[in-house]
Amino acid sequence: MNAAAPGSSDEPGWPQDAIEVARIAGSWGVKGWFKVVPFASDPQAIFSSRRWFIQPPLETGAAPRTGARPSFPPLLRITEAKNHGGGAVARAQGIEDRAAAEALRGARVFVGRSSFPTESADEFYWVDLIGLNVVNRKGEALGSVLGLIETGPHSVLRIALRSDAPAASTGAAAEILIPFVAAYVDEVSLAERRIQVDWELDY
Repeated sequence: MNAAAPGSSDEPGWPQDAIEVARIAGSWGVKGWFKVVPFASDPQAIFSSRRWFIQPPLETGAAPRTGARPSFPPLLRITEAKNHGGGAVARAQGIEDRAAAEALRGARVFVGRSSFPTESADEFYWVDLIGLNVVNRKGEALGSVLGLIETGPHSVLRIALRSDAPAASTGAAAEILIPFVAAYVDEVSLAERRIQVDWELDY
């Protein structure tokens, strides 16, 4: 259950806008620091909050290990966090040594979307784009955003084609890829949950 630990009335409840932003990869050093693998190339979302809500890893379908499943605290109160190599490292209240940090290995990290840093006018968080409807300049609906792919120079939108689109009716792939750059993306309206693109149904 996503709630504060029993008997801890001062613990905040699970945020309604919780977004999974990282996982904990294990201990770092001997003083309670732990390694964090952010899901975004820019980890500012995890640095924006000092309250990290924790869940255990998702089941993978593999045979379960023998012994009890690891128990994670529902909340980490972060005291320090910083970039390190290709990821980040952090410390939290109550995590004082290597063993305690190692016990967090595999934990999924969530923070409230409302705590994310404010983006500039032409920047968007991936999580805000997923599910938006995509239309072209003629007003034709292409489909909806499944996700994005980071290619290095820019991101690419993964669009789930609507079922009656020409490509879908010919048995082609049920999704298309559109570079998320100004040459193809005319407008993003989060309020209207819509992205307008310069793209045709039969591309």
